[in-house]
Amino acid sequence: MDIQIFGAAREVTGSMHLLTVGSDKILLDCGLFQGHRKEAFKRNSELPFDPKSLTAMVLSHAHIDHSGNIPLLVKKGFEGNIFTTHATQDLANVMLRDSAYIQQKDAEYINKKNKKKGLPPIEPIYTMADAESALPHFVGIGYHRPFYITKNVKLTFFDAGHILGSAMVVLDVEENGKSYRILFTGDMGRKNLPVIRDPEYIQETDFYITESTYGNREHEDIVRMKESLKDLINRTVKRGGKIIVPAFSVGRTQELVYFLHELFNEGSLPEIPIYVDSPLSVNITEVFRLHTECYDRETRDEFLNNHQDPFGFYRLRYIRHVEDSKKLNTSAEPAIIISASGMCETGRILHHLANNIEDPKNSILIVGFMAANTLGRRLVERNPVVKIYGEEYRLNAEVKITNGFSAHADKNELIDYFNQLDKSRLKKVIIVHGEEEAAMNLGSEMEKTGFKNVTIPVRGEKIELS
Repeated sequence: MDIQIFGAAREVTGSMHLLTVGSDKILLDCGLFQGHRKEAFKRNSELPFDPKSLTAMVLSHAHIDHSGNIPLLVKKGFEGNIFTTHATQDLANVMLRDSAYIQQKDAEYINKKNKKKGLPPIEPIYTMADAESALPHFVGIGYHRPFYITKNVKLTFFDAGHILGSAMVVLDVEENGKSYRILFTGDMGRKNLPVIRDPEYIQETDFYITESTYGNREHEDIVRMKESLKDLINRTVKRGGKIIVPAFSVGRTQELVYFLHELFNEGSLPEIPIYVDSPLSVNITEVFRLHTECYDRETRDEFLNNHQDPFGFYRLRYIRHVEDSKKLNTSAEPAIIISASGMCETGRILHHLANNIEDPKNSILIVGFMAANTLGRRLVERNPVVKIYGEEYRLNAEVKITNGFSAHADKNELIDYFNQLDKSRLKKVIIVHGEEEAAMNLGSEMEKTGFKNVTIPVRGEKIELS
């Protein structure tokens, strides 16, 4: 039995891990890599294994860096089942179609430039038809419902508390007369965030595969984060400016809307309009409304039991049509504009940044992790000049960064989860999904507890599980 790490190895995107148990090959996640455009296109276009050889796939959650290359997997010949939770199945239905649309639009953009240079056209990584062909492969399984995905591998999902439907993956394996348990965290969430439940603790496992996105950082306290959000909005409104928020369509947008709802109800914010300008976010929010079984008790008590919608209130408007999106940039009135994509690489957020980034009255609120070599990371680093659609813009707007909204566990939370594992049973820890410094720091903190069998693999590395 072994596992080969093909993505999210000393980096935070492109999660893809191939588990081999006897003659069975099980893929854990199949995400898109995000970074430099040319490198991303090359890596995402080439799968490092034969999809036809796979027995099954398990998807931890719907974020595109974990699910986004499933259409290519099927296009290249994968014929098995894709096991995931019911909420993730519904989210993937929306997100993979959207991702296919982006692949096609990106190819059109590159081909226009290639034509001018006399270069040959390129094909999108996958098309809408490919995304739709992948959807029948999904099999939804409820939390805590054990299910044999092969003769010798039993799968059970536990709530990861990261986004709607996110799961920690427990695989109970029988091999050569011996029993093993593998725990793959996917992306681990945090305690006490709104809407969804906290991560569930699992103590017994032989092999622990954990994310490390914030393995070297601590998050802002939730109370301080709300105060910080309130102060930024009030400060920007006094200047007569807009607050531009790049936010992931799944999870981050809904959490932000929830907190704004609370702040308005408390009388802490001025009466300004809020726009969620992303067709994907609108569709994702509808999926959130369908899966109330994933909500935490606070959301049920505060909103559902009082017949209120946590994602809708009178100051809030969801924008679908591009004409309405363009009108937001011609308005001079203060407003909050939440738009995708979360790392500022595609989508309507680019237009809002281009129209607002050079005005010092405005603010850009960063509410999530920004991977290396993305526009979002350059904003976090406050580069004085950034490129948007190939044009240079001066960064004159105020940039405010808060990690309090992060749906990823921070260093202390990751160590807390590790510490509750039964070390008398634990054989090996594999750290993935974190930039090298974060992964190394988390590994060092784990080793300080006395547990020494910690591996931080490089891309393509195969690790024996025995």
